[in-house]
Amino acid sequence: MKNFSFVFFIALALLSSCNAPEKKEKKQPNFIVFIADDAAWNECAPYGNEVIRTPNINKLAEEGLVFDNAFLTASSCSPSRCSILTGRYPHSTGAPELHMPLPHNQVLFAGELQKAGYYTAVAGKYHIGDPRPEFDTIYGGSPSGCEFWVEAMENRPKDKPFFMWLAAMDPHRPYKPNTIAKPHDPAKIIVPPYLPDNDSTRKDLALYYDEISRLDSYLGKVMQVLKDQGEDENTLIIYMTDNGRPFPRAKTRLYDSGIKTPFIVRWPAKIKKGRTDALVSSIDIAPTFCELAGLNSSPTFQGVSFVPVLNDYSATVRDYIAGEHNWHDYQSFERAIRNTEFLYIRNTFPELNASPPADAVGSLTYQEMIKMYNAGKLNENQLDCFIAPRQVEELYDVAKDPYQFNNLAENPDYEKTLTEMRNKLDEWIIQYNDTIPENPTPDKFDRWTGKRLVD
Repeated sequence: MKNFSFVFFIALALLSSCNAPEKKEKKQPNFIVFIADDAAWNECAPYGNEVIRTPNINKLAEEGLVFDNAFLTASSCSPSRCSILTGRYPHSTGAPELHMPLPHNQVLFAGELQKAGYYTAVAGKYHIGDPRPEFDTIYGGSPSGCEFWVEAMENRPKDKPFFMWLAAMDPHRPYKPNTIAKPHDPAKIIVPPYLPDNDSTRKDLALYYDEISRLDSYLGKVMQVLKDQGEDENTLIIYMTDNGRPFPRAKTRLYDSGIKTPFIVRWPAKIKKGRTDALVSSIDIAPTFCELAGLNSSPTFQGVSFVPVLNDYSATVRDYIAGEHNWHDYQSFERAIRNTEFLYIRNTFPELNASPPADAVGSLTYQEMIKMYNAGKLNENQLDCFIAPRQVEELYDVAKDPYQFNNLAENPDYEKTLTEMRNKLDEWIIQYNDTIPENPTPDKFDRWTGKRLVD
């Protein structure tokens, strides 16, 4: 009888095993990219600014992975966005200059996700040209660019994984008072050392702070919807910017003030709170998302996946990043190579001063700086935009000189480093077929007033 019972239970177990439902396939993660418009990398508490009110961005950092060495390929709005979405350097996208439409033959990672069953949508600032089929839905939004973020989340099909490109217009100029209920106090603003600390600068920066706080409030609303929909755990979120703050020596420049980006990655199902020093570039998002979705990376992508860093915060995936400054209101052509120790910049048109973009030229801050410059009241670190001719090469020790004030290119102690960085840029130029334009786009605005020039 005992033997019969034993055989019976074994048979029952085998039968149950055969009839057990198959394990469900691994669920693909959702993706959301929150991208600010002209926000500096360090304009939130996770990167050292305790004055600006960004509670929702701060919470992302408290629950996710903070990258301390994330960089953009351009410090210019549309070239940067086109670069991110294609996973390619700006000159390789066919849209390297401001307002150039992205050619239709360029591959977007949104389209790769779409072919794999993802629902894709844009809400807010589009700025890459004509509407593209790689996005199932395109929402607008003004003045913050965030007005339809929640609607985009609520209207998405609930039976598909999704990718949301939630693109603010905040904190792009122009600024207006009372953007938020409790405006920032100009007296408490953190003024970077390359700007004069005066009433004009503080008032200007306070309005800029207000728009970042407005963006933050919309981000918080999306996070609540995500939780209400039960998608919070399996959604990978990135908070980043497209370029530096719209102030002198920031936006359009290749210093950290121009191309360094906040980069906070939150994915509760896979990522624990932490920080990493790993170098990443904005063109690395495309291959990373495709890998996490279980797809092969498009051969058009020029970035590298940072999935190894998500698995091991001490991992490295690249030795350097490259940045470009092409036409943005004014004629320009600069290239940069940066690693964790040094930044090297090469300027093709040194005879031209490094003007801020036109909207920043017309700002309270810069117009006051022009008056101070004429009166000889700017200090050495605040003169950068007025120098002409400029040096062809720049080299900075980013650890010792975080604002990149001390150019070491002519310092004999750094000759070896200069040669190494120079060679690295030359190799990059050859590898990615970068060329100087034969007929560079000329200035379309006055460099001292910011007013449009008559053709």
